[in-house]
Amino acid sequence: MENSTDQLSVIDEADLLSELQVLHWMVPPHFVVYENHSIRDMLELMQHKNIDLIVINQDHEIVGIMTQQMMNRLYANGISIERQIDIDWLETPPTITPDASILQISLTQKVVPVVNQNQKLVGSISLREVLMAKEFLISSIQHNVNVIDIILDIAYEGVVLVDRNGFVVKLNQAYRNFLGILSDEVIGKHVTEVIDNTELHITAKTGVPQRGKVQVIQGQKMIVHRIPIWQNNELVGAIGMLIFEGVSELYRILEHATQTTKDHPSSLTASKETRKAELSSMNTFDRILGVSDEMYACKRLSKKAAKTNATVLITGETGTGKEIFAQAIHQSSGRSEGPFVAINCAAIPENLLESELFGYVEGAFTGAKKSGSQGKFELANGGTIFLDEIGDMPKHMQTKILRVLEERKVMKVGGSEEIPINVRVIAATHHTLHEKVKEGAFREDLYYRLNVIELEIPSLRRRRADIPILFSHYLKQFSKENNVEVKKVDPKAMELLMSYDWPGNIRQLLNTAEQLVTLVDGEVIKPIDLPSIIKDQQRNINVPPLKLERSEKEKLLIEQILEEVGGNKTEAAKRLGIHRTTLHKKLKQYNVK
Repeated sequence: MENSTDQLSVIDEADLLSELQVLHWMVPPHFVVYENHSIRDMLELMQHKNIDLIVINQDHEIVGIMTQQMMNRLYANGISIERQIDIDWLETPPTITPDASILQISLTQKVVPVVNQNQKLVGSISLREVLMAKEFLISSIQHNVNVIDIILDIAYEGVVLVDRNGFVVKLNQAYRNFLGILSDEVIGKHVTEVIDNTELHITAKTGVPQRGKVQVIQGQKMIVHRIPIWQNNELVGAIGMLIFEGVSELYRILEHATQTTKDHPSSLTASKETRKAELSSMNTFDRILGVSDEMYACKRLSKKAAKTNATVLITGETGTGKEIFAQAIHQSSGRSEGPFVAINCAAIPENLLESELFGYVEGAFTGAKKSGSQGKFELANGGTIFLDEIGDMPKHMQTKILRVLEERKVMKVGGSEEIPINVRVIAATHHTLHEKVKEGAFREDLYYRLNVIELEIPSLRRRRADIPILFSHYLKQFSKENNVEVKKVDPKAMELLMSYDWPGNIRQLLNTAEQLVTLVDGEVIKPIDLPSIIKDQQRNINVPPLKLERSEKEKLLIEQILEEVGGNKTEAAKRLGIHRTTLHKKLKQYNVK
């Protein structure tokens, strides 16, 4: 009997692999244009179909993908709509074959061309088909432990498996990459120690599935599925699958999940611990918006810093949000129950700074309170003190701060007794401190004492991918405050906003959003509505910077593959997933020898 059962499991696995092949899910490639078509042709298609377009040649070989973002750029730069397609405008898409698994497709790709062995277009896969396959997969795994290894091996998204007690059994590479985990160090740990705000252990205990739920991980909102695993009618664990939010089609899932919650109020019941975790998350990294690699890196380092008591030095231009990061580190640390006290060292007059920081005793100076006063360090006892703009602190005060950091004691102005303190110090500056050290304007020993963990917050122009998210967030916030309907942003206006360098960073963007909410009468913010400084800076921009960056990366990749295959163009084209004729065009385009 055991042999027949094992045979049945093997058949089940084979059937599942077969059902997940692309050929069962692909659709005819309706969203196609030929390389000799014009921008007008593509615009007409994009107006009717909200999807990127596959561009092919007369032999039905892939030339590239025209994205909606690139179409907006062309329109913003005044390119004639009668102009023929230029290969420089196109993205080189990853392709997939009919016999491949649909789980290997990233949900960040709006459309994936399906090609045969001759690299000719035979179909396409959109997000709709991928999501349908996911639903099929979820319905298949609940009663079949044997197929889980298949999912872990081939799934593009993060997948984690826990036992019935919530301890991590397996974590696939995609999830490791997202969490910044390099090895199997988390295997055997409880899932709550590994993944933020998870409820997977609850699913493993109760057997109740949770699909399309929103979970904040690494400061970002994700859509997750939590599926119980049964074997021989016994609950043996649960599997969690995450999907990166930010893809437009996924908002439908989110809306559906929200509606389901409204229809079933009982689903709102949560433990005190869960509510506390959600509240803590909303107070910390959830407030920091952004999906760029730069912001992910900042959040990962910040969360590591939060687990220690080490001094943190936050650097970055004015207006990048240094204090918000300091608050997030505090709220995520073991000191979150203690106070968070902030002081701007540049805003306090030099003769008052010492008394502000350390306090004073009665009669210390003319005008001093009879009862004296506590300083910021005392007020922050048991918590965190945030010393903003420490690069502007006078030299004699730097000496006193160094002493506090080393001895963990303060002495009030006019006092004679040292007061022990237990304070975590986070400092911030927009200056380059090591340059100030060289100039003699900042103490070298204090610099090294502060710079135990350095966290550099990127400027807005270094993370342009975050601009639409930030701008939309502040539009909603100010619209609500002013009791007006939320305004939309014209695509051309958004292109201008993304091209602008934002010298004032988040602070300037926030101010601009508030201006537009209060001053624009219509429902849509158009280019003409934007401040002159944003419109004027765009006039001389002819080539989209992101396109240049992508082209350079593409050139380097082609050169690398050619070197690996010894110059064999047929093999290189195969490795790159493009046709040989397309490779020849790109070699000529990038002047690759």
